[in-house]
Amino acid sequence: MGQTLTGLLTSVRAIAGRPGTPAQGRPGGGPDQALLAALRLCGDHLSALAAAGPLTDARRTRLIASIGALTTACSTPGADAFDALLRTGQQALDSGGEAEARLALALADEATALRARSKGAWRLRGNALDALGRGEEAITAYERHLALQQNTAASRDVERRIATLRAAGDRIDEALTLFRAGADTEASGADTEVSGAAARLSRHLPAAEARTAFTDLVRLRTAEHGAGDPAVRRLATLYAEHRRLSDRDPVADPLLGGAEPIGVPGLRRLVAGRTVCLVADTPRTAEQEQRPGSPLAALIEGYDLVVRCDEARHTAPAARTDLHACTLRGDTPWKGPRWDRRAGARLVFGDPLPHWRLALRSRLVPGAQDRVGDATLRRPLHDPALLGEEAGAGPASTAYTVLRLLDFLGTPARVDLIGFEGPAALSPREREWVGTRTANTDDTAVRITLR
Repeated sequence: MGQTLTGLLTSVRAIAGRPGTPAQGRPGGGPDQALLAALRLCGDHLSALAAAGPLTDARRTRLIASIGALTTACSTPGADAFDALLRTGQQALDSGGEAEARLALALADEATALRARSKGAWRLRGNALDALGRGEEAITAYERHLALQQNTAASRDVERRIATLRAAGDRIDEALTLFRAGADTEASGADTEVSGAAARLSRHLPAAEARTAFTDLVRLRTAEHGAGDPAVRRLATLYAEHRRLSDRDPVADPLLGGAEPIGVPGLRRLVAGRTVCLVADTPRTAEQEQRPGSPLAALIEGYDLVVRCDEARHTAPAARTDLHACTLRGDTPWKGPRWDRRAGARLVFGDPLPHWRLALRSRLVPGAQDRVGDATLRRPLHDPALLGEEAGAGPASTAYTVLRLLDFLGTPARVDLIGFEGPAALSPREREWVGTRTANTDDTAVRITLR
Protein backbone atom coordinates (compact mmCIF):
# COMPACT_ATOMS: atom_id res chain seq x y z
CA MET A 1 0.00 0.00 0.00
CA GLY A 2 2.94 2.36 0.68
CA GLN A 3 4.11 2.32 -2.95
CA THR A 4 0.53 2.61 -4.21
CA LEU A 5 -0.12 5.59 -1.97
CA THR A 6 3.13 7.27 -3.00
CA GLY A 7 2.45 6.65 -6.68
CA LEU A 8 -1.07 8.04 -6.38
CA LEU A 9 0.21 11.13 -4.60
CA THR A 10 2.73 11.66 -7.41
CA SER A 11 -0.06 11.40 -10.00
CA VAL A 12 -2.25 13.85 -8.11
CA ARG A 13 0.58 16.38 -7.84
CA ALA A 14 1.41 15.95 -11.53
CA ILE A 15 -2.14 16.84 -12.57
CA ALA A 16 -3.15 19.37 -9.93
CA GLY A 17 0.20 20.78 -8.86
CA ARG A 18 0.62 22.31 -5.43
CA PRO A 19 -1.21 25.35 -4.06
CA GLY A 20 0.12 28.40 -5.87
CA THR A 21 1.73 26.45 -8.71
CA PRO A 22 0.38 25.99 -12.26
CA ALA A 23 -1.14 22.61 -13.11
CA GLN A 24 -0.27 20.74 -16.26
CA GLY A 25 -3.82 19.71 -16.85
CA ARG A 26 -4.85 17.24 -19.52
CA PRO A 27 -5.13 17.53 -23.28
CA GLY A 28 -8.05 19.57 -24.54
CA GLY A 29 -7.96 22.42 -22.06
CA GLY A 30 -7.49 20.51 -18.81
CA PRO A 31 -9.85 20.10 -15.86
CA ASP A 32 -11.82 22.95 -14.36
CA GLN A 33 -9.97 24.92 -11.69
CA ALA A 34 -12.42 23.69 -9.05
CA LEU A 35 -11.50 20.10 -9.93
CA LEU A 36 -7.81 20.97 -9.72
CA ALA A 37 -8.42 22.53 -6.32
CA ALA A 38 -10.26 19.37 -5.24
CA LEU A 39 -7.33 17.24 -6.39
CA ARG A 40 -4.91 19.41 -4.44
CA LEU A 41 -7.05 18.90 -1.33
CA CYS A 42 -6.94 15.16 -1.94
CA GLY A 43 -3.17 15.39 -2.37
CA ASP A 44 -2.82 17.14 0.97
CA HIS A 45 -4.93 14.42 2.58
CA LEU A 46 -2.84 11.69 0.98
CA SER A 47 0.31 13.37 2.28
CA ALA A 48 -1.11 13.32 5.80
CA LEU A 49 -2.02 9.64 5.46
CA ALA A 50 1.44 8.78 4.18
CA ALA A 51 3.05 10.59 7.11
CA ALA A 52 0.82 8.73 9.58
CA GLY A 53 2.38 5.35 8.72
CA PRO A 54 1.01 2.04 7.39
CA LEU A 55 -2.70 1.91 6.59
CA THR A 56 -4.77 -0.67 8.44
CA ASP A 57 -8.21 0.92 8.14
CA ALA A 58 -10.28 -0.54 5.29
CA ARG A 59 -12.41 2.59 5.08
CA ARG A 60 -9.38 4.79 4.41
CA THR A 61 -8.16 2.27 1.86
CA ARG A 62 -11.46 2.69 0.02
CA LEU A 63 -11.07 6.47 0.22
CA ILE A 64 -7.64 6.20 -1.42
CA ALA A 65 -9.21 4.09 -4.18
CA SER A 66 -11.86 6.80 -4.70
CA ILE A 67 -9.17 9.46 -4.93
CA GLY A 68 -7.45 7.28 -7.52
CA ALA A 69 -10.66 7.10 -9.55
CA LEU A 70 -11.03 10.88 -9.34
CA THR A 71 -7.44 11.34 -10.48
CA THR A 72 -8.04 9.06 -13.45
CA ALA A 73 -11.25 10.90 -14.36
CA CYS A 74 -9.49 14.28 -14.24
CA SER A 75 -6.76 13.07 -16.58
CA THR A 76 -9.04 11.25 -19.06
CA PRO A 77 -10.76 13.27 -21.79
CA GLY A 78 -14.51 12.79 -21.73
CA ALA A 79 -14.61 11.17 -18.28
CA ASP A 80 -17.25 12.35 -15.81
CA ALA A 81 -14.99 13.80 -13.14
CA PHE A 82 -17.90 15.50 -11.32
CA ASP A 83 -19.52 12.22 -10.31
CA ALA A 84 -16.12 10.91 -9.26
CA LEU A 85 -15.71 14.04 -7.12
CA LEU A 86 -19.02 13.41 -5.35
CA ARG A 87 -18.16 9.74 -4.78
CA THR A 88 -14.81 10.73 -3.27
CA GLY A 89 -16.51 13.18 -0.95
CA GLN A 90 -19.03 10.55 0.14
CA GLN A 91 -16.28 8.01 0.70
CA ALA A 92 -14.42 10.56 2.82
CA LEU A 93 -17.55 10.97 4.93
CA ASP A 94 -17.98 7.21 5.23
CA SER A 95 -14.42 6.95 6.56
CA GLY A 96 -15.66 8.49 9.78
CA GLY A 97 -12.78 10.71 10.98
CA GLU A 98 -12.87 14.46 11.55
CA ALA A 99 -10.09 15.04 9.00
CA GLU A 100 -12.07 13.03 6.45
CA ALA A 101 -15.25 15.00 7.22
CA ARG A 102 -13.31 18.24 6.64
CA LEU A 103 -12.05 16.84 3.33
CA ALA A 104 -15.63 15.94 2.37
CA LEU A 105 -16.77 19.49 3.15
CA ALA A 106 -13.93 20.98 1.10
CA LEU A 107 -14.76 18.71 -1.84
CA ALA A 108 -18.45 19.62 -1.52
CA ASP A 109 -17.53 23.29 -1.68
CA GLU A 110 -15.67 22.68 -4.93
CA ALA A 111 -18.59 20.62 -6.25
CA THR A 112 -21.10 23.40 -5.55
CA ALA A 113 -18.72 25.85 -7.23
CA LEU A 114 -18.69 23.61 -10.31
CA ARG A 115 -22.45 23.01 -10.41
CA ALA A 116 -24.49 25.28 -8.20
CA ARG A 117 -27.69 23.38 -9.05
CA SER A 118 -26.41 19.90 -8.25
CA LYS A 119 -28.62 18.37 -5.59
CA GLY A 120 -25.96 15.74 -4.90
CA ALA A 121 -23.35 18.41 -4.19
CA TRP A 122 -25.62 20.24 -1.73
CA ARG A 123 -26.57 16.95 -0.05
CA LEU A 124 -22.87 16.14 0.36
CA ARG A 125 -22.21 19.59 1.82
CA GLY A 126 -25.09 19.20 4.27
CA ASN A 127 -23.90 15.74 5.33
CA ALA A 128 -20.34 16.99 5.84
CA LEU A 129 -21.44 19.99 7.90
CA ASP A 130 -23.73 17.69 9.87
CA ALA A 131 -20.86 15.29 10.57
CA LEU A 132 -18.77 18.22 11.83
CA GLY A 133 -21.55 19.25 14.20
CA ARG A 134 -22.38 22.48 12.35
CA GLY A 135 -26.12 21.91 12.40
CA GLU A 136 -27.42 25.35 11.42
CA GLU A 137 -25.14 25.49 8.37
CA ALA A 138 -26.15 21.93 7.53
CA ILE A 139 -29.82 22.96 7.54
CA THR A 140 -29.09 25.66 4.97
CA ALA A 141 -27.31 23.17 2.69
CA TYR A 142 -30.05 20.58 3.14
CA GLU A 143 -32.67 23.17 2.18
CA ARG A 144 -30.75 23.97 -1.01
CA HIS A 145 -30.77 20.23 -1.76
CA LEU A 146 -34.52 19.99 -1.17
CA ALA A 147 -35.18 22.97 -3.43
CA LEU A 148 -33.52 21.03 -6.27
CA GLN A 149 -34.84 17.58 -5.41
CA GLN A 150 -37.91 16.54 -7.42
CA ASN A 151 -38.28 13.08 -5.90
CA THR A 152 -40.55 13.40 -2.86
CA ALA A 153 -39.65 9.96 -1.51
CA ALA A 154 -35.93 10.72 -1.71
CA SER A 155 -36.49 13.95 0.26
CA ARG A 156 -37.94 12.34 3.35
CA ASP A 157 -34.65 11.44 5.02
CA VAL A 158 -33.35 14.97 4.54
CA GLU A 159 -36.59 16.49 5.82
CA ARG A 160 -36.42 14.30 8.93
CA ARG A 161 -32.82 15.35 9.53
CA ILE A 162 -33.69 19.04 9.20
CA ALA A 163 -36.53 18.57 11.68
CA THR A 164 -34.15 16.87 14.13
CA LEU A 165 -31.50 19.59 13.88
CA ARG A 166 -34.11 22.29 14.35
CA ALA A 167 -35.65 20.49 17.32
CA ALA A 168 -32.20 20.22 18.96
CA GLY A 169 -31.67 23.96 18.45
CA ASP A 170 -35.13 24.72 19.83
CA ARG A 171 -34.23 22.92 23.07
CA ILE A 172 -31.22 25.23 23.45
CA ASP A 173 -33.34 28.31 22.77
CA GLU A 174 -35.92 27.26 25.37
CA ALA A 175 -33.19 26.55 27.92
CA LEU A 176 -31.75 30.04 27.43
CA THR A 177 -35.21 31.60 27.70
CA LEU A 178 -35.77 29.65 30.91
CA PHE A 179 -32.44 30.85 32.31
CA ARG A 180 -33.10 34.49 31.46
CA ALA A 181 -36.55 34.36 33.02
CA GLY A 182 -35.03 33.00 36.22
CA ALA A 183 -32.15 35.46 36.15
CA ASP A 184 -34.58 38.40 35.96
CA THR A 185 -36.13 37.38 39.28
CA GLU A 186 -32.83 36.83 41.08
CA ALA A 187 -30.55 39.31 42.79
CA SER A 188 -28.16 41.35 40.66
CA GLY A 189 -25.26 39.44 42.20
CA ALA A 190 -26.26 36.15 40.53
CA ASP A 191 -23.51 33.59 40.01
CA THR A 192 -21.32 34.90 37.22
CA GLU A 193 -20.15 31.36 36.43
CA VAL A 194 -23.73 30.34 35.61
CA SER A 195 -24.18 33.48 33.53
CA GLY A 196 -20.97 32.68 31.69
CA ALA A 197 -22.17 29.16 30.89
CA ALA A 198 -25.43 30.59 29.53
CA ALA A 199 -23.56 33.18 27.49
CA ARG A 200 -21.49 30.43 25.86
CA LEU A 201 -24.53 28.35 24.87
CA SER A 202 -26.03 28.88 21.42
CA ARG A 203 -27.75 26.81 18.77
CA HIS A 204 -25.17 28.10 16.29
CA LEU A 205 -22.27 26.44 18.12
CA PRO A 206 -20.70 23.22 16.82
CA ALA A 207 -22.46 20.27 18.45
CA ALA A 208 -19.59 19.31 20.79
CA GLU A 209 -19.21 22.87 22.10
CA ALA A 210 -22.97 23.27 22.54
CA ARG A 211 -23.11 20.00 24.47
CA THR A 212 -20.33 21.12 26.80
CA ALA A 213 -21.92 24.53 27.43
CA PHE A 214 -25.35 22.96 27.99
CA THR A 215 -23.85 20.46 30.44
CA ASP A 216 -22.16 23.25 32.39
CA LEU A 217 -25.38 25.26 32.56
CA VAL A 218 -27.40 22.32 33.91
CA ARG A 219 -24.69 21.39 36.42
CA LEU A 220 -24.27 24.91 37.77
CA ARG A 221 -28.00 25.64 37.84
CA THR A 222 -28.64 22.39 39.72
CA ALA A 223 -25.94 23.22 42.26
CA GLU A 224 -27.41 26.68 42.70
CA HIS A 225 -31.11 25.82 43.11
CA GLY A 226 -31.27 22.07 43.74
CA ALA A 227 -32.66 19.24 41.60
CA GLY A 228 -36.18 19.74 43.00
CA ASP A 229 -36.59 23.24 41.61
CA PRO A 230 -39.24 23.23 38.82
CA ALA A 231 -37.11 25.36 36.51
CA VAL A 232 -34.12 23.06 37.06
CA ARG A 233 -36.26 20.00 36.34
CA ARG A 234 -37.43 21.56 33.09
CA LEU A 235 -33.86 22.51 32.22
CA ALA A 236 -32.73 18.90 32.83
CA THR A 237 -35.56 17.64 30.60
CA LEU A 238 -34.51 19.97 27.79
CA TYR A 239 -30.91 18.83 28.20
CA ALA A 240 -31.90 15.14 27.99
CA GLU A 241 -34.00 15.78 24.89
CA HIS A 242 -31.14 17.71 23.27
CA ARG A 243 -28.75 14.84 23.91
CA ARG A 244 -31.17 12.30 22.42
CA LEU A 245 -31.72 14.45 19.35
CA SER A 246 -27.95 14.88 18.97
CA ASP A 247 -27.42 11.11 19.05
CA ARG A 248 -30.15 10.01 16.64
CA ASP A 249 -33.15 11.14 14.65
CA PRO A 250 -36.54 10.54 16.27
CA VAL A 251 -38.66 7.74 14.83
CA ALA A 252 -41.81 9.14 13.25
CA ASP A 253 -43.81 6.04 14.21
CA PRO A 254 -42.07 4.04 16.97
CA LEU A 255 -44.67 1.26 16.62
CA LEU A 256 -43.94 0.92 12.87
CA GLY A 257 -47.57 0.94 11.87
CA GLY A 258 -48.43 -1.82 14.34
CA ALA A 259 -45.76 -4.30 13.17
CA GLU A 260 -45.21 -7.08 15.68
CA PRO A 261 -41.78 -8.37 16.76
CA ILE A 262 -41.12 -11.98 15.87
CA GLY A 263 -38.48 -14.16 17.50
CA VAL A 264 -37.29 -17.73 17.04
CA PRO A 265 -40.48 -19.38 18.42
CA GLY A 266 -42.70 -17.12 16.32
CA LEU A 267 -40.73 -17.80 13.14
CA ARG A 268 -40.85 -21.54 13.83
CA ARG A 269 -44.64 -21.33 14.05
CA LEU A 270 -44.83 -19.16 10.93
CA VAL A 271 -43.07 -21.71 8.71
CA ALA A 272 -44.36 -24.90 10.39
CA GLY A 273 -45.87 -27.33 7.89
CA ARG A 274 -45.66 -24.84 5.02
CA THR A 275 -43.94 -24.94 1.64
CA VAL A 276 -41.27 -22.26 1.28
CA CYS A 277 -39.39 -20.98 -1.76
CA LEU A 278 -36.42 -18.62 -1.91
CA VAL A 279 -36.58 -16.66 -5.18
CA ALA A 280 -33.37 -15.20 -6.62
CA ASP A 281 -33.40 -11.61 -7.87
CA THR A 282 -32.14 -12.14 -11.43
CA PRO A 283 -33.30 -10.60 -14.73
CA ARG A 284 -34.31 -14.00 -16.09
CA THR A 285 -36.36 -14.96 -13.02
CA ALA A 286 -37.97 -11.52 -12.76
CA GLU A 287 -38.90 -11.49 -16.46
CA GLN A 288 -40.49 -14.94 -16.31
CA GLU A 289 -42.27 -14.19 -13.05
CA GLN A 290 -43.87 -11.05 -14.50
CA ARG A 291 -44.96 -12.75 -17.72
CA PRO A 292 -48.72 -13.51 -17.46
CA GLY A 293 -49.41 -17.24 -17.41
CA SER A 294 -45.76 -18.26 -17.25
CA PRO A 295 -44.99 -21.63 -15.61
CA LEU A 296 -42.54 -19.97 -13.21
CA ALA A 297 -45.12 -17.44 -12.02
CA ALA A 298 -47.60 -20.27 -11.40
CA LEU A 299 -44.93 -22.28 -9.59
CA ILE A 300 -44.02 -19.43 -7.23
CA GLU A 301 -47.67 -18.61 -6.57
CA GLY A 302 -48.22 -22.19 -5.45
CA TYR A 303 -45.97 -21.89 -2.38
CA ASP A 304 -47.24 -20.99 1.06
CA LEU A 305 -44.32 -18.64 1.74
CA VAL A 306 -42.27 -16.70 -0.82
CA VAL A 307 -38.90 -15.46 0.49
CA ARG A 308 -36.80 -12.75 -1.18
CA CYS A 309 -33.42 -11.45 -0.08
CA ASP A 310 -31.68 -8.08 0.08
CA GLU A 311 -32.42 -5.15 -2.22
CA ALA A 312 -34.51 -5.97 -5.29
CA ARG A 313 -32.86 -4.81 -8.50
CA HIS A 314 -34.94 -6.74 -11.00
CA THR A 315 -38.02 -8.03 -9.16
CA ALA A 316 -41.22 -6.09 -9.79
CA PRO A 317 -42.25 -3.79 -6.91
CA ALA A 318 -45.59 -5.58 -6.56
CA ALA A 319 -44.08 -9.09 -6.58
CA ARG A 320 -45.37 -11.21 -3.74
CA THR A 321 -43.03 -11.28 -0.75
CA ASP A 322 -44.14 -13.10 2.38
CA LEU A 323 -40.74 -12.89 4.04
CA HIS A 324 -37.98 -10.45 3.20
CA ALA A 325 -34.48 -11.04 4.61
CA CYS A 326 -31.49 -8.76 4.31
CA THR A 327 -27.97 -8.60 5.68
CA LEU A 328 -26.37 -5.38 6.86
CA ARG A 329 -23.11 -4.67 5.02
CA GLY A 330 -20.46 -1.97 5.26
CA ASP A 331 -19.33 0.35 8.02
CA THR A 332 -22.51 2.45 8.14
CA PRO A 333 -25.38 0.07 7.31
CA TRP A 334 -27.97 2.43 8.79
CA LYS A 335 -27.41 4.79 5.84
CA GLY A 336 -28.74 2.40 3.20
CA PRO A 337 -32.05 2.76 1.33
CA ARG A 338 -35.20 2.29 3.36
CA TRP A 339 -37.02 -1.04 3.23
CA ASP A 340 -40.27 0.22 1.72
CA ARG A 341 -41.24 -2.82 -0.36
CA ARG A 342 -44.21 -4.60 1.15
CA ALA A 343 -43.45 -7.86 3.00
CA GLY A 344 -45.37 -9.99 5.46
CA ALA A 345 -42.32 -10.36 7.71
CA ARG A 346 -38.87 -8.79 7.58
CA LEU A 347 -35.69 -10.29 9.02
CA VAL A 348 -32.58 -8.14 9.31
CA PHE A 349 -29.26 -9.91 9.92
CA GLY A 350 -26.44 -7.84 11.32
CA ASP A 351 -23.76 -7.30 13.93
CA PRO A 352 -22.81 -5.52 16.18
CA LEU A 353 -26.02 -4.94 18.07
CA PRO A 354 -25.86 -1.09 18.13
CA HIS A 355 -25.47 -0.99 14.33
CA TRP A 356 -28.38 -3.40 13.94
CA ARG A 357 -30.62 -1.30 16.18
CA LEU A 358 -29.71 1.93 14.40
CA ALA A 359 -30.35 0.34 10.99
CA LEU A 360 -33.82 -0.74 12.09
CA ARG A 361 -34.57 2.75 13.39
CA SER A 362 -33.36 4.36 10.19
CA ARG A 363 -34.51 1.99 7.46
CA LEU A 364 -37.74 0.30 8.52
CA VAL A 365 -40.84 1.94 7.03
CA PRO A 366 -44.09 1.95 9.03
CA GLY A 367 -46.73 -0.18 7.33
CA ALA A 368 -44.27 -1.94 5.00
CA GLN A 369 -44.27 -5.15 7.08
CA ASP A 370 -46.54 -6.93 9.57
CA ARG A 371 -43.72 -8.55 11.56
CA VAL A 372 -40.10 -7.63 12.26
CA GLY A 373 -37.45 -10.09 13.40
CA ASP A 374 -36.18 -9.29 16.88
CA ALA A 375 -32.62 -9.41 18.21
CA THR A 376 -32.76 -13.20 18.69
CA LEU A 377 -32.78 -13.56 14.88
CA ARG A 378 -30.15 -10.96 13.96
CA ARG A 379 -27.15 -13.38 13.75
CA PRO A 380 -28.47 -16.94 13.43
CA LEU A 381 -25.25 -18.44 12.04
CA HIS A 382 -23.06 -17.30 14.93
CA ASP A 383 -25.51 -17.07 17.83
CA PRO A 384 -24.68 -19.84 20.35
CA ALA A 385 -28.41 -20.20 21.02
CA LEU A 386 -28.96 -21.10 17.34
CA LEU A 387 -26.28 -22.48 14.99
CA GLY A 388 -23.28 -21.14 16.91
CA GLU A 389 -20.74 -21.36 14.08
CA GLU A 390 -17.33 -19.72 14.27
CA ALA A 391 -17.19 -16.34 12.52
CA GLY A 392 -13.96 -17.11 10.67
CA ALA A 393 -15.58 -18.79 7.66
CA GLY A 394 -16.12 -15.45 5.89
CA PRO A 395 -19.33 -13.53 5.13
CA ALA A 396 -22.37 -15.55 4.21
CA SER A 397 -24.98 -14.63 1.64
CA THR A 398 -28.42 -13.72 2.93
CA ALA A 399 -29.99 -16.67 1.10
CA TYR A 400 -27.58 -19.09 2.77
CA THR A 401 -28.33 -17.58 6.19
CA VAL A 402 -32.06 -18.05 5.59
CA LEU A 403 -31.53 -21.64 4.43
CA ARG A 404 -29.47 -22.50 7.48
CA LEU A 405 -32.04 -20.89 9.75
CA LEU A 406 -34.94 -22.80 8.16
CA ASP A 407 -32.93 -26.01 8.36
CA PHE A 408 -32.26 -25.35 12.05
CA LEU A 409 -35.95 -24.68 12.76
CA GLY A 410 -36.83 -27.94 11.00
CA THR A 411 -40.55 -27.19 10.68
CA PRO A 412 -41.16 -26.28 6.99
CA ALA A 413 -42.76 -29.02 4.92
CA ARG A 414 -40.51 -28.15 1.98
CA VAL A 415 -37.85 -25.60 1.06
CA ASP A 416 -37.01 -24.81 -2.57
CA LEU A 417 -34.51 -22.46 -4.21
CA ILE A 418 -35.65 -20.87 -7.45
CA GLY A 419 -33.32 -19.11 -9.88
CA PHE A 420 -30.06 -19.53 -7.98
CA GLU A 421 -27.77 -19.83 -10.97
CA GLY A 422 -25.23 -17.64 -12.73
CA PRO A 423 -24.76 -14.32 -10.90
CA ALA A 424 -27.18 -15.44 -8.19
CA ALA A 425 -25.27 -18.64 -7.49
CA LEU A 426 -24.17 -19.36 -3.96
CA SER A 427 -20.50 -19.49 -2.98
CA PRO A 428 -18.68 -22.84 -3.23
CA ARG A 429 -18.97 -23.40 0.52
CA GLU A 430 -22.68 -22.62 0.42
CA ARG A 431 -23.28 -24.79 -2.67
CA GLU A 432 -21.55 -27.67 -0.93
CA TRP A 433 -23.88 -27.38 2.04
CA VAL A 434 -26.92 -27.20 -0.26
CA GLY A 435 -25.66 -30.17 -2.28
CA THR A 436 -25.53 -32.45 0.75
CA ARG A 437 -29.18 -31.72 1.45
CA THR A 438 -30.61 -31.64 -2.08
CA ALA A 439 -33.37 -34.14 -2.67
CA ASN A 440 -34.35 -33.07 -6.18
CA THR A 441 -33.39 -30.65 -8.94
CA ASP A 442 -35.60 -29.26 -11.65
CA ASP A 443 -33.65 -27.65 -14.48
CA THR A 444 -36.78 -26.35 -16.14
CA ALA A 445 -37.68 -24.17 -13.18
CA VAL A 446 -34.07 -23.82 -11.99
CA ARG A 447 -35.32 -25.24 -8.72
CA ILE A 448 -33.43 -27.03 -5.96
CA THR A 449 -35.47 -28.93 -3.36
CA LEU A 450 -33.92 -29.45 0.05
CA ARG A 451 -34.69 -32.47 2.13
